Amino acid sequence: MADNHTSSLTYRTTRTGHGTVVVTLYGELDLLAVPVLSAVLDSLTAAVAPDLVLDLSPVSFVDCSGLGLLCRARNRVRSRIGRLRLVTPDDGFPRLLRCTGLGEAFELYPALAEALAGEVAPAPATAAVA
Repeated sequence: MADNHTSSLTYRTTRTGHGTVVVTLYGELDLLAVPVLSAVLDSLTAAVAPDLVLDLSPVSFVDCSGLGLLCRARNRVRSRIGRLRLVTPDDGFPRLLRCTGLGEAFELYPALAEALAGEVAPAPATAAVA
């Protein structure tokens, strides 16, 4: 588990026993936070079939650059046949998504436990038969 800071945002990254990466964001997801967080999310979405949960529960503000970052992460995950879930306990962020035409673009959950409830254990590795 690692705590990291930008000038407007703090984030913590953890990995579950099933390999899902949970990034909890604290503060404001804005123009100041995007450059650092973009590099982090690019790294986390670089593998095949990334499984990522972004916990936005403690986020107090999201601007258009923050929305752009989330869309970029979504596109990277989808292109790699992965899964991205967002945790947002109140209606403010889903309302923002609906107003910007992104209401159906993300898998939303009201609590982290619910987002993780559908985790699938990785399949055991099998040897290729020649």
